Amino acid sequence: MVRAFAFISVAALLTAGSVSAQSLPAENGPSNKAVNSSSDNNSNAPVAGRNSFTEGQAKTRIEAAGYSAVSDLKKDDNGVWRGKATKGSRQTEVSVDFQGNVNAAN
Repeated sequence: MVRAFAFISVAALLTAGSVSAQSLPAENGPSNKAVNSSSDNNSNAPVAGRNSFTEGQAKTRIEAAGYSAVSDLKKDDNGVWRGKATKGSRQTEVSVDFQGNVNAAN
């Protein structure tokens, strides 16, 4: 009985030691952001993909990027919401892809 208890105790200590040894500090080098800001695009062009944004959500996303007078929003065959909007005094075509990237037409 004492021998079994000693064996279990040693096994528990070894397991605890290996678990704590795996707690590595965060890297300081380049990597993906832990939290992406909703205002940061990860692409300079709309990315094709299945888009789950509703028209209202796409409009809100465009407005949050600094545009106003959003109109004519339609989802194309690539899953990208496209429409027109104004930024400053300039009207332009805009898009929102499935990742939430808001891009103006060049």
